[in-house]
Amino acid sequence: QVQLVESGGGLVQAGGSLRLSCAASGRAFTINTMGWYRQAPGKQRELVATITKGGNTNYAKSVEGRFTISRDNAKNTVTLQMNSLKPEDTAVYFCNAYTGWTTYWGQGTQVTVSS
Repeated sequence: QVQLVESGGGLVQAGGSLRLSCAASGRAFTINTMGWYRQAPGKQRELVATITKGGNTNYAKSVEGRFTISRDNAKNTVTLQMNSLKPEDTAVYFCNAYTGWTTYWGQGTQVTVSS
């Protein structure tokens, strides 16, 4: 019904910046909330940031002030601008979309922050 494809992951030095993008296709018009989650090796997947169709945002305390989530409803995309990256930000980042009935996940994109 909805397909999510992430892009923009890679290797970056600590203190640097990276921008992740997620493009939704299929029945993307049904999406209510979109967001980003991340999972480091051996750890549970955790919320990074979410944004509603109306633009309301929510951030994990660990990233608030450094990361910014934005959304383009016309293009069905969500972007995560990551600044002042730290080694502890290293994880696989997953795009998420919630329709009110179903949750969808992207395949994940690796973000590695070196010291």
